[in-house]
Amino acid sequence: MSRWSDAVRMAVGTLTTVPVPAPRVIDRGVAGRAMLLAPLAALPLAAAAGAIVWAGSAVGLPSLATAALALGAVALGSRGLHLDGLADTADGLGASYDRAKALDVMRRGDSGPTGVATLVLVLLVQVGALTGAHPVTAAAGVLIGRCTLSMACARGVPTARPEGLGATVAGSVPRVAAVAVGVVAAGLAVLLPGLPWWRGPVAVGLAYAVAGALLWRCTKRLGGITGDVLGAGVEAAVAAALLALST
Repeated sequence: MSRWSDAVRMAVGTLTTVPVPAPRVIDRGVAGRAMLLAPLAALPLAAAAGAIVWAGSAVGLPSLATAALALGAVALGSRGLHLDGLADTADGLGASYDRAKALDVMRRGDSGPTGVATLVLVLLVQVGALTGAHPVTAAAGVLIGRCTLSMACARGVPTARPEGLGATVAGSVPRVAAVAVGVVAAGLAVLLPGLPWWRGPVAVGLAYAVAGALLWRCTKRLGGITGDVLGAGVEAAVAAALLALST
């Protein structure tokens, strides 16, 4: 039970701004459990996004502004962690075919033109897809994006560096458990209101496909994952899920 308690603390403390005590122990077992719990840890963010979309519609705010506010709240609630990872990953992949140089660019933390352009384009897709959408769509997109973290941290996925978040979580999730998260997500997505039953599973499948393609590219170019790659995968998956759910 203490392992799961530490995993909850790690997942919530890493992926959100919700204040929780620090984990007593962080090892591969705790890290793997934390990645499995990522969608549950993001429930407050999903609820906030859905509530903002509902409130914006109720008071008659422009739907574009409402979508931007909802996604902005999610970004604030996660310290902009995934957006930062998206920009850094884009800069690294665009900087050089040399692995060491690409990783050095990603480590610097500042954003170059490639990172900024990628960030703007992905956010435009997310906001555009969420404009005029149902509140449940906003919440579902947030959660589906976090579901893909277990796939990115599944056994066999290497780390690009010997230190950092990527090294802690890389390969920490049993493959069966990672698959189970995707299956459960697709099953629950059938229940999304106001949509044909198949739209939710398609959204999950598309999110996993996009995040998986990015994961494959990064492992080929960088030799494995980093914390930035995980963040980039989440943002790409959210964009894909929202697109699939948009009407």
